[in-house]
Amino acid sequence: MTYALRQMVVLGCIAAFMPLPALAQSAPPAPPVTVAKPVVRDVVDSDEFIGRFEPVDEVSVRSRVGGYLQEIHFQDGALVKQGDLLFVIDQRPFVTALNQAKATLESAQSALVFADAQYKRTQSLASSGSQSAQTLDDRRREFDSAEANVRGAQAAADRASLDMEYTEIKAPLSGRIDRRLISAGNLVQTDQTVLTTIVSLDPIDFYFDVDERRLLNFADTARKLGKELQQGGGGLDVSVTISDPSAKPFKGKLDFAENRVDNESGTIRLRARFPNPDLVLQPGLFGRIQVEASNTYQAILVPDEAIGSDQNERVVYVVAEDGTVSTKPVRPGPRLYGYRVIREGLDGTETIIVNGLMRARPGAKITPQMTELPQERQDAPPETAGAESGQ
Repeated sequence: MTYALRQMVVLGCIAAFMPLPALAQSAPPAPPVTVAKPVVRDVVDSDEFIGRFEPVDEVSVRSRVGGYLQEIHFQDGALVKQGDLLFVIDQRPFVTALNQAKATLESAQSALVFADAQYKRTQSLASSGSQSAQTLDDRRREFDSAEANVRGAQAAADRASLDMEYTEIKAPLSGRIDRRLISAGNLVQTDQTVLTTIVSLDPIDFYFDVDERRLLNFADTARKLGKELQQGGGGLDVSVTISDPSAKPFKGKLDFAENRVDNESGTIRLRARFPNPDLVLQPGLFGRIQVEASNTYQAILVPDEAIGSDQNERVVYVVAEDGTVSTKPVRPGPRLYGYRVIREGLDGTETIIVNGLMRARPGAKITPQMTELPQERQDAPPETAGAESGQ
């Protein structure tokens, strides 16, 4: 063995017994994660349905007399009050007819005065034997005929006056008017031509369909209140949210249900009524209505962001006292007060991760940063599809 080789072997043996430098650094600290206790509070479950707003009253404005449209007295889309003048039909033919009817009435009244005088004179002469009974009967018949002619002429004059009044078409209710459907100068057919439409706005109705299962639940709740569902279920409180995320829920009351279930769809239509003083709600607008579906009970609420998925299960991440993370399967329920109701899996004493799920792994440790959840959450994100799967 050469000298150089012997030197390498010796140096290798020495190095084997020498402590190596610490090449590996210490493990990274546990990641910080926001944790909190679930919210535990008394709640009432609600069912949600999609429906549409409809006016309480709606009128298609038609003319009761025929003629040529002469004037229009409103702006398209304006708010009108009951009794406001909307259209005027050419009044000249009706003025002529009214004058003729009045003249006929005056003539009949004059004939009645003459017949009355003749009858009274004949009656006086007949009492002294100067006139025969036959003449008295003739004068009586002439008086009765003149009296009937006056009544007929009066009816004709009243009808002509009414037709004259109908030439001014007024709003039958207060609300928002549609555009004019016919222009001035066009011929209007009696009771046929639609001139415009008016819908009432305050209050406003909301119609939605309920399946048979939940219908029976609502009907039972109404009976416990001593009312029938068809009569509004005792004015059960409801709320509606619209597509505008900045709008707060609108509060109303259930007030009607149809008297039979639809044979084809297996649903029944219900109606709720909402005050609408600011006219925000419009006929035809879609919304989501929440209807109370249970008695008051104590529920466990967690944010939707705290619920994760493990294959086909919904889970929440629970943190032990030493910071170790584990998962618990849960069964989510409806969303209330900005949180998700947990039907099964939690008892409310656990510490769960509410923010930072991506930094946590089952079996690993985290640095918990404790926070307190408010009783009601106003900044909850929109509900996603399938959020209640597993119920």
